[in-house]
Amino acid sequence: MTEVGQGRVLIVAGSDSGGGAGIQADIKTVTALGGYAMTAITAVTVQDTTRVHAVHAIPPEIVSRQMRVVLADIGADCIKTGMLHDETVIEAVAAVIEDGAADVPLVVDPVMVATSGDRLLREDAERALKTRLLPLATLITPNLAEAEALLGEPVAGRDTMTSAAARLRELGPAAVLVTGGDGERDNIVDVLATESGVEVFASPRLDSRNTHGTGCTLASAIATGLAKGKPLHDAVQTARAYVHEAIRTAPDLGKGHGPLHHGWVLE
Repeated sequence: MTEVGQGRVLIVAGSDSGGGAGIQADIKTVTALGGYAMTAITAVTVQDTTRVHAVHAIPPEIVSRQMRVVLADIGADCIKTGMLHDETVIEAVAAVIEDGAADVPLVVDPVMVATSGDRLLREDAERALKTRLLPLATLITPNLAEAEALLGEPVAGRDTMTSAAARLRELGPAAVLVTGGDGERDNIVDVLATESGVEVFASPRLDSRNTHGTGCTLASAIATGLAKGKPLHDAVQTARAYVHEAIRTAPDLGKGHGPLHHGWVLE
């Protein structure tokens, strides 16, 4: 029988001044779903719904100290990583996990490019992401563009998503969820590859510009489910339903890709 966790989620990610993605979206999601959110901020971004205007990286030693003190004092039932920006931060995060949290489920959202198209992971850091962090992960959640970057080839359509998810598992993560929200089809298709095989999730695409922070929100929702003791399949299914409704009820803010309505479950 699965032991029910306390729902403590340590989020290691960047800050979004617009509140729609990053640490802000993560905290809102974890809290709305009944978890307890803790943070290690990796970067401060100057960001709104239209673009990322600037990025200020937090020193790696400060990132790792944030993680270490929280893990030592409060502990965690799941760790979720988002924007890690450069190789030194990835190395620092991986070292903390290896030293003191190797048995804690890890959800890695390989944040590479923002919804606006702005790059959030330096190209020279991709190797560190693949070799240092992905092998530690319980689950990674790349979108189509991120899956393409990690594999170095196009990923589009259910068949290629299925093969991509299986090949991404060869990089070391226990499971891979390739998300198709940035595709063009009427249905959003996500493909989950685990040791047991491949499973396809599908849902109708909503006609909405309010998709800022969707990837962050989905990964944090899954992390919350895992932190509360849910099996991976159930955590993914619940998280997809949560994100769908958060898009449907979005407040329609800003001039670009608007944020989701993270708190809809509390109403």
